[in-house]
Amino acid sequence: MSATLSSPSKTPSPAPVDPVGTPPRIVPARRTGQWTAAAVVLVLVGLGLDSVVRNEAFQWDVVADYFTSTAVLRGLWLTLWLTALVMVLGFALGTLLAVMRLSANPVLRAVSWGYVWFFRSTPILVQLLFWFNIGALYPQVFGVRTVNLLSAVGVAVVGLTLHEAAYAAEVVRGGILSVERGQLEAAQSLGLGRWRRLRRIVLPQAMRSIVPPAGNMLIGTLKGTSIVSVIAVQDLLYSVQLVYHRTYQVVPLLLVATLWYVAVTSLLSVGQHYVEKHYARGTAGAR
Repeated sequence: MSATLSSPSKTPSPAPVDPVGTPPRIVPARRTGQWTAAAVVLVLVGLGLDSVVRNEAFQWDVVADYFTSTAVLRGLWLTLWLTALVMVLGFALGTLLAVMRLSANPVLRAVSWGYVWFFRSTPILVQLLFWFNIGALYPQVFGVRTVNLLSAVGVAVVGLTLHEAAYAAEVVRGGILSVERGQLEAAQSLGLGRWRRLRRIVLPQAMRSIVPPAGNMLIGTLKGTSIVSVIAVQDLLYSVQLVYHRTYQVVPLLLVATLWYVAVTSLLSVGQHYVEKHYARGTAGAR
């Protein structure tokens, strides 16, 4: 008999079976690239901050002296007051324009569209300079001299409000259009009038879409008020300019204005977060 037939057959041994319920071993993924990139970024940020703090050209002692000075605080107050007033008036007029744009009346729609088109097409600086020189076109209005009717602050309020209203109209219109059609039909079935539907049904739901861009507009308006310095309105920027024109300490005074803008903008961002959270209650965006 051959050796092949006489050799015993080799059967493969069964594979080991893990006990029932034993979880597989989880090996964490290695993120070497991510940690390396994070370390490089932190080092660069640290070097940048160190260069700013240790650089004597920034004159941080001068910044500390003028940060809470009377002139700067007066300019800051005017900036905050102007921002609040322009936002209230701008959104009031913008809401009216949005309702006109959504009206069934073609004349109202055309007027609203034309307003938004014109004021969004014209730079805000040009608008302010135009209103500042309005006396050249209309020396008198209702028997009152135009130069006495509008001061520099009045020109800033009018110019910024008209400009803001054009953007607010589109924000409000977009928010109204975001409300489901079924909500309006349900309100109509209850016999609610048009203005009551808008006030009680549409606007509360539209606020979810209105608040985020409105918050961005508020922050943009706060920073945009610095442009009124060109017509000698003593806002925050103009106030520090008056100081550094006298002391020639340009960089530290600009840092004073920058720090105040950053501080106020940060507070507004926190407020915007909580307002968004309030109107997002009951939705997937609430967090």
